[in-house]
Formats: sequence, structure tokens, C-alpha cells
Amino acid sequence: MSSTNAPLPHLDLDFTEQPPIPPEGIARANELMASGRLFRYGEMGAEELDVAALEREFADLVGTRFCVALNSCGASLAVALKAAGVEPGDPVLMNAFTLAPVPGALEHVGARRVIVGISDQYTIDLADLERAAEETGARWLMLSHMRGHIANMHDVTTLTERLGVTVIEDCAHTMGASWDGQPSGTFGAVGCFSSQTFKHINSGEGGLLVTDDEDIAAKAVLLSGAYMLYRQHGAAPSEEVFRRHRLHQPNFSMRMSALAASVARPQLPLLPERAAIWNERHDDLATRLRADGRFDIPQRDQREQYVASSLQFSLPSLDEGQRSEWVDRVGAQGVAIKWFGRPEPTGFTATYDHWAYAETGRTNAADLDATRQVLGSLCDMRIPLSMTADDCETIAAILVGALPDVPNAEREQ
Repeated sequence: MSSTNAPLPHLDLDFTEQPPIPPEGIARANELMASGRLFRYGEMGAEELDVAALEREFADLVGTRFCVALNSCGASLAVALKAAGVEPGDPVLMNAFTLAPVPGALEHVGARRVIVGISDQYTIDLADLERAAEETGARWLMLSHMRGHIANMHDVTTLTERLGVTVIEDCAHTMGASWDGQPSGTFGAVGCFSSQTFKHINSGEGGLLVTDDEDIAAKAVLLSGAYMLYRQHGAAPSEEVFRRHRLHQPNFSMRMSALAASVARPQLPLLPERAAIWNERHDDLATRLRADGRFDIPQRDQREQYVASSLQFSLPSLDEGQRSEWVDRVGAQGVAIKWFGRPEPTGFTATYDHWAYAETGRTNAADLDATRQVLGSLCDMRIPLSMTADDCETIAAILVGALPDVPNAEREQ
């Protein structure tokens, strides 16, 4: 199958390896476990300060007025939808390149999903966004910056404002990233971030919702499960705002625990250092793979300040059988590749066609033909912080060496 007869190297690297929790996080977690006070609220007062402190620190980091800590990013997405006014049966736009917690959040609040196509840059197709909004009357967009790929947010904002569409940003893969100097998560009405183990900070599981809208913030606090203890939140609106909403919001019991916050907080200052390592490895790999004409890797806009904890590329010159064989072969050499074109979901990886519990929400299936083609050849690889420059060289040798021969004419198409 490969383009040469040379044996492929083997990589000894754990793609799921995480850096250790900082010592101060471990020490604080041990204090909490010794005390037994793992709940974020204190009935007799604010005995537990970790979650409130994380909310203040993250709001400061992103530059927003308010932050609400939840037990997962998926929970924060559901709370954001509800707090932004989505009611059961409402259509909500969502870009096709995303993961299962996004349609799951829509299901949680009873919304109808409306799939919007993506471009070959892996970002939302703005022309299709306009078509879908006008076709369905949807007035909310759940915009996933999937795998850290940020669309032109100036264009997104201009279009959604003209259409009267409220944007909720799914920033699970863009903590610490920005567009043209403005932090990801601050373009829409709400931004939702993740502290799941495989994201930019690691608390095992966790979500952080940010907004500058005081009514959305108050609703989100109450929806998260604050009971009447909302004064113990660290970056929340005034009592007056809560009084407008406190008797009208359900309790979803989605709040973050003290233990999760205690290990997340000391990782926030490490984000710039981690981003530099990730981006260096990402750019090294991208340069090596672009040198072979069979890998399509989008050239990113200079205004996109990404935090690339993973690498995506397409292999359009391979058919489905070749692609499947190639993924298996590089896996045998130690390189873990996720392929979005598999006919069945695998692990975390799935596409909108796999989610049989909801339709696409589009009347013209042909609108998504180009999107299906992009997703069909799209491959995804984690970049652990432990990856070295030597590892990048070995990975590129495996990925290129395992490819079948493709005539030059095909490569140039």
C-alpha cells in the first residue's frame, strides 16, 4: 500500500497522556477531601471558596463580567440555551462539524437542531448559515469552534446581527484562543468552555459559562443549581437581577464541585505556556505534511490566534477503503488517528448523520452535500503536551509512508 518499500518507524507515545495537576491543586484537593466539604455551597455561609474563586479568575482571564461554573461543557451549553430564551420546539442552528454534547444540549432543552454546512476550512459556511436561518426562522446559533478552528468572527457577527440571530459559542477547544485580539467566547451572547481531561485545563470534567448579559448570567446561576445560595457565586450579577428571575428558573443541578475547581484553578496561569507548546508542535506537523501533496491542511487566517491541541487534515485523494486501511495501518505503528468518515461512530468521534435521534432540520438535503464530502475525508489527531519535535518527525514519516501511491496528476487536482 505505501509509496515506498521501506519499513515504517514505530512511535512510542501515549496520545492521551496528560501533564500532572500542579502541586498546589493536589494540596488543595487533599485539604478538601480531608474536610469532606466537596459541595460548592455552604448552608451556613460561604465555607467553600474554590468554585467562586475560579469563576472570578476565569471571568478576568476572558474579560467578561460574569462566569458560572458547571459540571461539564455540555451542561453549560444546555444552560446557555435555556438562559438565552430557547423554548421547547424552537429551531437552533448548529454547524455540522461538532461533537455529540452539542446536539445533546439541544435535546436537553427540547430544541430542534438545524444543521449548517461547513467550508473546506472546517469552519461554518456563512452562505449556508444565511440560507438555513431564512429557511427555518431559527433565531439562535450554537457555533462550535470545533477542534479549535475559529471562523471569521467579524463576518459571523455582522451576519447574525443582520439576521437577528443570538450566538452561543461552544469554546470547548478554544480556551485561551482569540480572533483578531478578541478572546474566543466573547463574540456571542454566551461563551461555553470545557475543563474536561482532554481539553486545555484538566479537572476531569467541568464547564465554564461566560457572558456580559446580567439576565443571562442570573438565569444561568439559578439553572446550574444554586437554590437560594446564589450570593456565593464569584462573578455574578446583583441581588436586584436575581430577584427578577429566582422564582422562575428550574434547578438543573449542574453546578461544579469544589474538588473540580480546586485542581482547575492553578492551571489557568499555565495556559500561555501550554498554548506555545501545542502550536509549535501543530505547526511543525502541518509543515511536514503539507510537503506531501496528498494532505490538505487549511492555511489559517493570521487573525486567528489558535490554541492547537490537535491537528486536522483531509485526504481527498483516497477512497473510503484506502482511507480506512491507512488509518488502521498508522494505528498499528502507534499513531492514533480519528476519522470522521467512518460509517459508524467510534469513541468520541461522530458526525451529524450518526445522531438518529434528530433530523438535520433542512428541507433540501443537497445543501449539505459539500459538507458530507469534507467530513468524509477529515482526519483528527490529538497533540499531547508530551509530544516532542522528534515525535513530530516520526509521526510525519509514518503518516506519509503509509499512504498508497497516488499519481501526480491526482495530487494536483
